[in-house]
Amino acid sequence: MKGEYQHTLDAKGRLFIPAKLREELGEHAILTRGLDGCLFLYSTEEWEKLEQTIRALPITKSRKMQRYLISSAADVDVDKQGRIVVPPVLRERAGLTKDVTIIGVLSRAEIWDTEQWNAYNSELDAEDVAEAMEDIGF
Repeated sequence: MKGEYQHTLDAKGRLFIPAKLREELGEHAILTRGLDGCLFLYSTEEWEKLEQTIRALPITKSRKMQRYLISSAADVDVDKQGRIVVPPVLRERAGLTKDVTIIGVLSRAEIWDTEQWNAYNSELDAEDVAEAMEDIGF
């Protein structure tokens, strides 16, 4: 998945998922809290891979991840208008009120409050990214 999209969360917590991302997610997806104040949205296939990886770890290494990702996960269906309903607890955790930015990040989409996304992006340092790229031989 890739790209950045601007949308609005309606009063019922419904959020339009862009067609390009819906193609990769399918009609059913898993939504959970993510890192840095966003939500993670996975296709069921990618979610199953994540679960298998977590299950393979010793409980001493995975318990925090299980509690963080699995306990807050919600099954969401894409309706005929291309929307999902973001559960209230996840809306609150991510600070989603109205303006939302959805980004595609390889195997998942991230859902951000637009103000938080803009603040995060303004703090993103090109030198840190360059260093990380160097570390992987890019």
